[in-house]
Amino acid sequence: MKKIINKSIIEHQKLVNEISKKIINDIEIASKNILKTLKNNKTIFFAGNGGSAADSQHIAAELVGRFKKNRKPLKAIALTTDTSILTAIGNDFGYKKVFSRQLEALGTNGDLLICSSTSGNSQNILQAMAVAKKNRIKVIALLGNNGGKCKKLSDIPIIVKSKNTARIQEVHILIGHIICEVIDKNFS
Repeated sequence: MKKIINKSIIEHQKLVNEISKKIINDIEIASKNILKTLKNNKTIFFAGNGGSAADSQHIAAELVGRFKKNRKPLKAIALTTDTSILTAIGNDFGYKKVFSRQLEALGTNGDLLICSSTSGNSQNILQAMAVAKKNRIKVIALLGNNGGKCKKLSDIPIIVKSKNTARIQEVHILIGHIICEVIDKNFS
């Protein structure tokens, strides 16, 4: 059991060390865009599948609630949470439309979409990104592997170069928490 635990910790540390210098500028650019969006009283939308859906909800909650410091609530919506909307859209239009249809209804010029996809090829994420582009909504993409098809559709791709889904998601939540710290500093 200790071998499994130790191996996971070492894999995590190794990946963070390998990519930290490569993505620091991307995180800074993403943070600046997020701050600009929030300071303009616009909305940050989040989308992801599975564990990335949970991460989307987690970071949206940090913005609407609080991260470390008490500050005003910020406009953030995880497009992963309303089961009635998700199942209605999935049933009537197909699963690949579950995020794009919501973004079409709720998003406006100047908003920002943060997508998470460990593969970079999730059809519902690609559809959401296309709607964002059409509606002049900037896209930050937290991706894994080589970025997949999402890399080209995003304005700011942040790629965790790994094929291990668990390790990619761990780094994505680290990035989310770093961005939350930047937000706290600027809105406290």
